[in-house]
Amino acid sequence: MARRAVKEAKEAPQQLAPEKPRIEPKKFVKIGRPSYRVTKQKDPENGQQSLLFQVDYPKIAEGVQPRHRMSAYEQKIEPPDRRWQYLLFAAEPYETIAFKFPSREVEKHDSKFWTHWNKDTKQFFLQLAFKMEPLRLPPAPPKIWENHGSRLPPPLMMMTAQMMGVPPPPPLLPVPPPPPSM
Repeated sequence: MARRAVKEAKEAPQQLAPEKPRIEPKKFVKIGRPSYRVTKQKDPENGQQSLLFQVDYPKIAEGVQPRHRMSAYEQKIEPPDRRWQYLLFAAEPYETIAFKFPSREVEKHDSKFWTHWNKDTKQFFLQLAFKMEPLRLPPAPPKIWENHGSRLPPPLMMMTAQMMGVPPPPPLLPVPPPPPSM
């Protein structure tokens, strides 16, 4: 059977593999950077932080919708650093712009991460909210004075006030009771 397979391979005409279609990159003249506004937001109820991006594309090409992408390693200007991430915006014929912000986890819910392209005003909006980080309490201060049956020294503020010769505050006077109502 092996000899038969070799004989058929020699007799069969050689077929070339089909050539992959080449995708030519679009060629267009870039007209500069779009104008933009970034607004930092904080939810008053729970303190969640978010960012709102508004990018203006007044001369965007007909039928083109802006695109966005989040990437940490795509840019070539700075060495890659996992502490930062980049949000890129692109639309023809404008240059691609990127925003750098701390690499924190982003919520993907529809109410927390959304985009909107307004065709009339030619403005692209994107809002993203960072996930809430657990509250970290600072460590307890170390115990400086241990009480082993001895008297503890006075607090530092009182000691410095006495050392500076500042008299102690006057005692509080009792508040008289309100007059009886009729």
